[in-house]
This record gives sequence, C-alpha cells and structure tokens, in this order.
Amino acid sequence: MKKVVVYPGSFDPVTYGHLDIIKRALKISDKVVVAVAHNMDKKPLFDVSERVRLLKKALKGSERVEVDDFDGLVVDYVKRKKASVVIRGLRMISDFEYEFQMALTNRKLASDIETIFMMPSESYSYLSSKLIKEAAFLGANLKGFVPPFVQKAIRKKVRKG
Repeated sequence: MKKVVVYPGSFDPVTYGHLDIIKRALKISDKVVVAVAHNMDKKPLFDVSERVRLLKKALKGSERVEVDDFDGLVVDYVKRKKASVVIRGLRMISDFEYEFQMALTNRKLASDIETIFMMPSESYSYLSSKLIKEAAFLGANLKGFVPPFVQKAIRKKVRKG
C-alpha cells in the first residue's frame, strides 16, 4: 500500500522553504499531495488557481507529487485523498504554538490522522511567504527565496498594485 502524505498550506507564494519540505516529505512517503487552501482570511497575493499553477511549475518532473486545492477542513481532505498523515513545516519556535494547536484540534476531529512536523534546511528556516510579499512590495531582490518564475509573477502583481 502506498504511503500518501498531504502537505497543506496557502503557498502564497511558493518559496524554496516549501520546496525543501516537499523534498524531505518524499523521503518518508511514496507520494506527497501539496494542497493549496482556499483561505481568504490571509488576503492572498495570488488566487488559488495561480498558486496551483506556480506550484505545478516549481514541481515539474516530480512524479511522486500531486498539486491540488481544497476548501474546508484539512482532515476531511486528507481522508478524501486516502492519506493518513499531514505534513507541516516548522521554521522557528514561533510557529510551534499555532501548529501544535492545529495538530491537536485535527487529532480531536480525526484521531486516525497523524501530523508530522518537518524543519526546512537552516538556510530557509527564517523564510515565510508573508516576509517574501513584504520584501517584494519594498522592491527587494527575491533571488534565493523563490524560483525565478515566481519572482517574476510577484513583480507583476506588485506593479499592478
């Protein structure tokens, strides 16, 4: 039986930190489903279809990775994908409290689904999509943070206002 894990998130935009977590998740699973959440509370720079498209481009050639989107509870989505594990990235200790709370809530909702926390490489441990967007609006060069085509897409959005 294939071991499928789900890596949910907003991915607004996808960063090298996200891609690093996906690479690490592939080491412990047969398939990673990268699930883009429809979370409008975060006021995304990119709509869901744009985030899916950017992720698919970033992961082109990764045969064991599926990019999808979902709305609603992550545990319901995980069950629909016939998975039993949620992957969550932890960058800094500040992420832990929120992620721990979410993992415990998910466990209460679906005790058969486990959450695994993964740390990115040290070089990406400070990186967040929010930080990338803020830096982009201030005119920073995003090389080293996101793939070049993502940087181009961000610049286009920033120019539009």
